[in-house]
Amino acid sequence: MAEENQFFRPVTDFCRRGVVTCGADDKLVDVVAIMRERNISSIVVTAGDKPLGIFTDRDLRNKVVALGLDPNTLAVRDIMNAPLAVIREDDFLYEALYRMSRAGIHRLGVVDRQGALVGIITDTDILKLQAHSPHQLVLDIEKAETLDDLAVLHKRIEALVVHLSGTNLQTRDMVRLIANLNDQILLRLIALLRRERFADLPEGFAFVVMGSEGRSEQTLSTDQDNAIVYADTLGADEVAQVEAFSQALINALIEIGVPPCPGGIMAKNPEWRRSLGKWKGEISRWFDTPTPDNIMMGSMFVDLRLIYGDAALVEALKSHIFTHLAKDRGFIMRMAQNMMGFKPPLGWFGKIKSSSDPAHRGEIDIKKAGIFAITDGIKALSLEAGKLDGGTLDRIDSLHAGGVLKSEMAEDLDASFEFLVHLRLRGHVEAVTEGRTTSNYIRLDELNRMESARLHSALEGVARFQQFIQHHFSLNLLR
Repeated sequence: MAEENQFFRPVTDFCRRGVVTCGADDKLVDVVAIMRERNISSIVVTAGDKPLGIFTDRDLRNKVVALGLDPNTLAVRDIMNAPLAVIREDDFLYEALYRMSRAGIHRLGVVDRQGALVGIITDTDILKLQAHSPHQLVLDIEKAETLDDLAVLHKRIEALVVHLSGTNLQTRDMVRLIANLNDQILLRLIALLRRERFADLPEGFAFVVMGSEGRSEQTLSTDQDNAIVYADTLGADEVAQVEAFSQALINALIEIGVPPCPGGIMAKNPEWRRSLGKWKGEISRWFDTPTPDNIMMGSMFVDLRLIYGDAALVEALKSHIFTHLAKDRGFIMRMAQNMMGFKPPLGWFGKIKSSSDPAHRGEIDIKKAGIFAITDGIKALSLEAGKLDGGTLDRIDSLHAGGVLKSEMAEDLDASFEFLVHLRLRGHVEAVTEGRTTSNYIRLDELNRMESARLHSALEGVARFQQFIQHHFSLNLLR
């Protein structure tokens, strides 16, 4: 197996089993004796089969010996670190790496679907794998010291995706990898800016991403869609600091190679940098007046995802969104009506129709042909259900579990969406390889017979989904 693919195997293949554990109320001296006998540097604290925290020899040095405390008077709970950061055994190895890197920790508890402890994995375990991998790329991002370093690393993400596209890696996993690596670039850039120019930034703000980036569904041509929300309590000087930081951040992103949003949807622009109260007012205005522009803005904004800062501000915005829409589903219906305008290009007898644009003869825009209808249709259903976590595939699963989508339709949408995104990503990879500008157009005559059949099936699935949306939201009643 290619070394890069090791990181797309489940954590269960690499974690250590037979983890030594103790209880939170166990005497510290007894647990230290066990650690000495077993020659281990840490022990997981559990309640039954569920992990609570972890105790390490470093905790003993820093929290007991250095402070001159009597270990005979202490229980494990007095100095353990809790809660224990965990990852599911069926998650991918690169996700374990990502979580450890982002949290600045060296180990994760591994749990099953019921949350029971089954093992532990450390960064040392991961370092045993060879260096040319997503893991090495994450480590190099963490070590980056300049914008030039990050520009090189941003290009390396592209090169890695091009390389992995030649393997049997599933599209959904490739897209998640792109999102995770882009997040790492963003976080390192923010860390460098704070260290060099913005050490005294106020705490009450959040930097969020939206649209496909908010759903973690980026491909190689994704541009910026981001915003800033700050606390209503910030003073004028603090707001000015946040403004300066926002402008520096977006300019730096452009400098390292992340394309700017053609529509200006970036935190450096005042309309995408507001206080919590003003954002609530703007969101309400979009929802109460569902013009085409407001539908587009609102639909993109509800995908917001926190990258850095105060999570409470983001949660307050999400709460406002759901509370407002629960009282009046008119905006959701208009959003659903909007996605109906993107009909799959199927002609008589089911033949796929190519673009009428002479510049794209023999091609179709795969995003407009099906991806957009699925993402926004699923988004409308998820907004109605009051749950908008994760990306499109996660939302399909949630809607199926909630009884909104029947099994057959959920499976149909899952397969259709993944194949359409696969074609889009493959087109981007080919464009990069050939030195062309990436776009959402794919050539129909470059598909083999099986791919043509799958595309036809996917587009039919989109058409069936639009019929479902039409009926579900009673769109025939809208005028």
